[in-house]
Amino acid sequence: MKPYNFKTLGIFIFLGLTSLGFLLGRSIIKVKNLERTVVVKGLAEKEVSANIALWPIKFSEANNSLSNLYDKLEKDKKIIIKFLEQNGFSENEITISQPSITDKLALEYGNTKNIRFRYVANQAITVYSKKIEKVREISPKISELGKKGIVIISNNYESRIQYFFTKLNNVKPEMIKEATKKAREVALKFAEDSKSSLGKIKSARQGQFSIRDRDKNTRYIKKVRVVSTIEYYLSD
Repeated sequence: MKPYNFKTLGIFIFLGLTSLGFLLGRSIIKVKNLERTVVVKGLAEKEVSANIALWPIKFSEANNSLSNLYDKLEKDKKIIIKFLEQNGFSENEITISQPSITDKLALEYGNTKNIRFRYVANQAITVYSKKIEKVREISPKISELGKKGIVIISNNYESRIQYFFTKLNNVKPEMIKEATKKAREVALKFAEDSKSSLGKIKSARQGQFSIRDRDKNTRYIKKVRVVSTIEYYLSD
């Protein structure tokens, strides 16, 4: 091959590589521009009323005679159930647990010499109801049963009324829409401040819904919360 052919070939190779490098460079710039993104979070919160109440009524009895103890428990149980039914709760809203009996003389530890009552029993009657206002109205009156000789246990965690919100699916669509809207508002503000334009969504993640008491004094009012995380493309 003649010398000038090598020279010509070298020029073409150089031009080709230069063009290829230019095109690749432009492609890289385009990719980088496309990869300019912003990740934002949108929060949606909503207060709702509980729709289910779980009200455990725990009572206790002590006696030295096991048979008398069971008789007294049965009497207490009937009085409590009558009280509930008279105040608007139906039979299918009331559940009765088995009594828990402790024989203090059978315990392997502690001083048993000064035991006044050998047997101690604890039992619970639970109200599971959608009548939230009725539970709130009647529950403080349960102490009236003390006048009939029933020992109501009300000072421990297990006796606390629990309220639940089970209609999450009813509020989900609206809250997701609100969270997405707020996320976009944040992204638009960021784009404006950075002198960019907001593009399409690159990815979106919906967080878990949480349901918590609004506060310890109004546990029948719940606060539902969700956070959506959205990544948007940015362009100049």
